[in-house]
Order: sequence, then C-alpha cells, then structure tokens
Amino acid sequence: MRIDIPNRQRKAVAQLIDPDKVTDSSLALTADNAARAKVDFFLAGGSLTSAPVGILVEKLKKLTDIPVILFPGNLIQLTAEADAIFLLSLISGRNPELLIGNHVIAAPFLKNVRESVIPVGYILVDCGGRTSVEYMSQTSPVPRDKYDIAVATALAGEMLGMRAIYLEAGSGAALPTDIKMIEAVRAEITIPLITGGGLNTPDKVEGAFAAGADMVVIGNGCEKNAKLITDACTIRDRYNQRLLSI
Repeated sequence: MRIDIPNRQRKAVAQLIDPDKVTDSSLALTADNAARAKVDFFLAGGSLTSAPVGILVEKLKKLTDIPVILFPGNLIQLTAEADAIFLLSLISGRNPELLIGNHVIAAPFLKNVRESVIPVGYILVDCGGRTSVEYMSQTSPVPRDKYDIAVATALAGEMLGMRAIYLEAGSGAALPTDIKMIEAVRAEITIPLITGGGLNTPDKVEGAFAAGADMVVIGNGCEKNAKLITDACTIRDRYNQRLLSI
C-alpha cells in the first residue's frame, strides 16, 4: 500500500497511538471510534516506548482498515509491519544521531521496504514548557516566535528531499504550534505540512487547519477526550468540502 500525505488539495487527521498507553480493550475502543470518525491514519510509536510497536501495528491492522504509519521514537521501535514508515530527521536540532546516525543503522533493516519509507523533516517548536521529545532528543526547539528560523529549516528539509515537514510541539504540549508559524511555513514550502502536539480542543484543530496544515496529529488530547477525534474529523470534512468547491 502506498501512503500519500495530503498536500493542499485536502486535509487529513491522524491519531497517534503510544503502545505504552493502551490495553487490548482500550485499543479496540479507540479503533472503533477512529473508524466511525473516518480517521485517515494511525501513527504508532512514542518518545519513550517500551512495549513492542510491531505488536501494536499488527493489532491495529486487525481491528480496522485505517492505514498505520510507524512513527518511531528510537531504533528499537522499527518494524516492517506498518503500511508506511516516517523516517524522521530532526532537522531543527544538531544531534547528529537524529540527523543521520540512526538512519544509517536503520537503512539495512528498511532496504526491503523502502517503498514504504517516507522521509520527514521533523521540526521541534517551543510550546511553553519542556516536552518528552525535547528531553529525549537532547535538542532545543525553535523559539515560538522565530518564524524565520522555522521557515528556513523547513525549506532546507524540502531541498534535502524530505517528502513532508512536521511541526511538532511535543507530546502533552501546553500549547500547540503557533498559528503564525504554521502560516509562515505553509507559504514557503511546496511539500505537505503536518503539525501535532497540544491539539487538545476542536478550536486548536480548527486553527491549525485554517493556518495551512495539511494533516493534524492528535494523541494525548484523545486520551483525555475520546470525542475529540470525531470533532477533528468533522472539522476536516468541512475544510475538504470547501477545497472541493474551489
């Protein structure tokens, strides 16, 4: 299955599932809610995940037809079971392991599923507090009001051949990516723009879409409010109807 991230022509909603935060019963409920809401993708993985991600991927694929994208936080989360794999390069940081080191180690494992690999420029942005991603990656986020830095970083990622840019506020972020930063990056890149972290209300999802995000990723928000994923998909559908009418 080839996975294409939407780019300007439609919006998408992805639900992030951390294997450490689900049980068989809660996963079944999550999958059912996601199917009813018509979620576009599942993202499987996390910053500090001890449970086998491959098992999570297999369970999700048995429970639903929603495509599953591996969202690896580290090398031990690699699995070939997913429909697609985000090969994340933390281009906002200067940690060589997260720019190329881990990728060299992963390449022999991924060579037989290379058609499933989607290289993604991962940009960590300040969200008003330190997140798990920031701590685990040993990198500093782009300051919340430094739109020019975010734009230059995203452009560099596109020129390096990334197929999407991901603006990440971080899991459990106090604030989502600044709306003006999303607008500034969207205006300059031609590849899909994804944003996640801190999108815990319908208004924040609406704001991200309105600013130009092609795909929003919701994780912790759904853990606290199961209805949020339905609301997000309703907002997505409204935007897609507008795009179809243009």
